[in-house]
Amino acid sequence: MKEPLFLKGVFKEKIWGGSKLQSQFNYTIPSSKTGELWAISAHKNGPSTILNGEYQGSTLDELWQSNPELFGEPDEAVFPLLTKIIDAEDDLSVQVHPDDSYGLEKEGELGKTECWYILAADEGSEIVYGHHAQTTEELEEMITQGEWDKLLRRIPVKAGDFFYVPSGTIHAIGSGIMILETQQSSDTTYRVYDYDRIQDDGSERELHIIDSLAVTTVPHKDPALNLKTDQTDSCTHTLLVENPFFKVDEWTINGNVDFTASSPYSLYSIVAGEGKLVIESDEYNCKKGDHFILPATVNEWTLKGNLHLIASQPGKVNQ
Repeated sequence: MKEPLFLKGVFKEKIWGGSKLQSQFNYTIPSSKTGELWAISAHKNGPSTILNGEYQGSTLDELWQSNPELFGEPDEAVFPLLTKIIDAEDDLSVQVHPDDSYGLEKEGELGKTECWYILAADEGSEIVYGHHAQTTEELEEMITQGEWDKLLRRIPVKAGDFFYVPSGTIHAIGSGIMILETQQSSDTTYRVYDYDRIQDDGSERELHIIDSLAVTTVPHKDPALNLKTDQTDSCTHTLLVENPFFKVDEWTINGNVDFTASSPYSLYSIVAGEGKLVIESDEYNCKKGDHFILPATVNEWTLKGNLHLIASQPGKVNQ
């Protein structure tokens, strides 16, 4: 089988969600409070479905178990990555994620290191990225006293910005921001603060202060990023991040670009434009909002047209 796996994702309604997944990507969304599309996912809480070819109708988690040869006979029990598009109509909660050790012991699933490519941002939009506490005791005191303006580190953002968010990083996506998120396959989130918001049933959402204090990195330190960009007549390529969890690349293609596999499988999300994916003599139309995996059976392919893509593949420890 030398064909891509195009995927239908799962939408998630959120208290902070909006309708831009419809207006910007032409998806059919469940409501005007749609916060996330789990676009490439094998997580039990929202697995993607294969749209084409021999495995049409199967979910990605099923395929991971039944056909490991498509993924290079991996050692991992679960598909390790999850790609989302997030529409933050309102501020997300201030939160933090555990590492693998804490996540597996406490929650029975992987930790959650992630990264964000900013697709769009209203003027004046900000994210929370880190904190100002110097010790865990100071962090606890500032949380207890509700000194959020003093504690939280806010950063203005614009379309095209990129942020690497390792586990242990206090963070929040601010209102008016759309991102493409590449993360470990985990749904564990510890809320530190949620602006005292009230849900439809009149209750406040649960906070997880004890777990948050246990997993937060103190003091915060921005991870080193070494973005590398190279350009040809037909494309601009930027290596956004490479670590033990994932490698993420940005591609802007204007013409024809040939690729050779450097990983057992790779994930692609088209965030703008349209074109064709060519594998041997077969052509597949692709456009903004499409998501697909190139499995281990595909060693060479060509992308042509005018395309802006975010691609990811499993990190080095997973190969």
